[in-house]
Amino acid sequence: MTAPTTAPHPTSATDPDKEKTGGHGTEQGGAQDPTALRVIADLTLDADLGFATLYEAYQNAVYSTALRLSGHRQEAEDLAAETFLRAYRALCGYGPDRIAALRPRAWLLTILTNLWRNGLRTAARRPRTTPLTGPRADDSPDPTAHQIPDPSPGVETTVTHRETGRELAALLQRLPPAQRAAVVLRHVGDLPIHEIATVLDLPEGTVKSHISRGLTRLRKLHTTPGAATSGTTAPSTTPGDPR
Repeated sequence: MTAPTTAPHPTSATDPDKEKTGGHGTEQGGAQDPTALRVIADLTLDADLGFATLYEAYQNAVYSTALRLSGHRQEAEDLAAETFLRAYRALCGYGPDRIAALRPRAWLLTILTNLWRNGLRTAARRPRTTPLTGPRADDSPDPTAHQIPDPSPGVETTVTHRETGRELAALLQRLPPAQRAAVVLRHVGDLPIHEIATVLDLPEGTVKSHISRGLTRLRKLHTTPGAATSGTTAPSTTPGDPR
């Protein structure tokens, strides 16, 4: 098989072979997921066909989650491309039993989240520098940079849609990484609590707490004038941090 040419070479220590896969083709709280079953069926027949099905089925979920985690389009594109490259390479070594045990959405988002967390750790070790120029035009937190979100929908609904615009994307960056990851995986990645617990390697109770605290903080920031542009950022901690 020939790996996709659009994905960059890996730079992170994430190993898809070590990701937890769970039960046979089941997601969303254990119910059979037709999309996952179709992906698994195609992977079983032919690895290239199956990967194409996997990419088509989950590319939007992976990119949207990456965008909400990172806050920047270019970084989200890089994370999404790296996620699928690592998934492809892992699938090349998977046998039928392992393919049958995949939960594709949770598996992909586990790879993505680990890549993002590794990036946070790397960035935290770099010395801080002051930019000589203003932000680049392509570095806006969201493709709809000039849209202001309607304050009437609940935060949960607003987080889910890409049309939320620059403000909410900036507010998500104000959350500690632990809360941001939990909120994004729940309301963008559409994973159930037990899957998020697996992705983040945390107890379910801790995941629920991160989601609740994250949404509460978003609601408060959402109603605070200037919160999205105040320049204050969340601490650079990993998603396992209880803060």
